Amino acid sequence: MLAPAPERRRVEGLIPLPFAHRGLHGGGRIENSRSAFEAAIARGHGIELDVRMSRDAHAIVFHDATLERLTGEAGPVAERTAAELRHIELRGSSDTIPTLAEVLQLIGGRVPLLIEVKASGQKVAPICLAVVRSLEGYRGPVGIMSFNPEVSRWCSLHAPRLVRGLVVTEAGRRWRGAFERRLALWRARPDFLAYDVRDLPSRFAARARRRGLPVFTWTCRGEEQVKRARANADQIIYEDPA
Repeated sequence: MLAPAPERRRVEGLIPLPFAHRGLHGGGRIENSRSAFEAAIARGHGIELDVRMSRDAHAIVFHDATLERLTGEAGPVAERTAAELRHIELRGSSDTIPTLAEVLQLIGGRVPLLIEVKASGQKVAPICLAVVRSLEGYRGPVGIMSFNPEVSRWCSLHAPRLVRGLVVTEAGRRWRGAFERRLALWRARPDFLAYDVRDLPSRFAARARRRGLPVFTWTCRGEEQVKRARANADQIIYEDPA
C-alpha cells in the first residue's frame, strides 16, 4: 500500500523557504488576510493559506467553516456569495475576506505558496475545480494540500501538473490510524506530506522521506518545535505571533 515515490524536482520550488502559517499574523494582523500575506512577503518567507468554497463556487481564503470567530457576522461561509464575503471585514481589521484569485494577484509569484483545501467527503470536485481555475495563468511555486486524500487524487487525475500534498496528523489515532494513513497515502498519491510537528519524530514520516517524499511540518511554535522540525522534515510551516 505504498504510493509511488514522486519526482522530487516537482517540489523543489517549495522547499527553500519556511512558510508563515495563514500568513504572518499577530501584532494586529489577522490570519489569512492581505496584511498577513504582505508581511510574510516582506520577511521573504513562503505563505500557507486555507481555502473554502463560496455559495457561487469561488475559492475563498478563509480557515473556519463559519464566520463567527474571525468576523462580526455569523453562519457558514458556504452560504454566502464571493461578492458578499468580499465586503465582510475581518475582526479588528480593515482587511476583508479575499478570494483566492485576489490573493494570487497580490502574491504574484514572489514567494512559494501552499494552499490547504478545506473539503470533506468524496465530493471534492467543485472546490478543486474552483482552486484550479483560480490558478490558471499563475506563475510561481505553488502546491495544494488537504487532510482529505480525495483532493490530491482529484488533482492527480484532472490537474496532474499541479503539485499536491497530503496533510497528516497522528493525534488520537493509534493502530487504526496507522492503517488509515497508509490508505490515505495510497489514495492521494501526493508529491509531499505536511505533517503535524507534535507527531515528530514519526516512523511513517521517516519512511516517506527515505522513499523520496518531502515532508513539511506544521505548525511550529517556539524554538523546541522548530528544532524538532529541522531534524525530521524538509521545511517548516510556522507561527510567529510576535
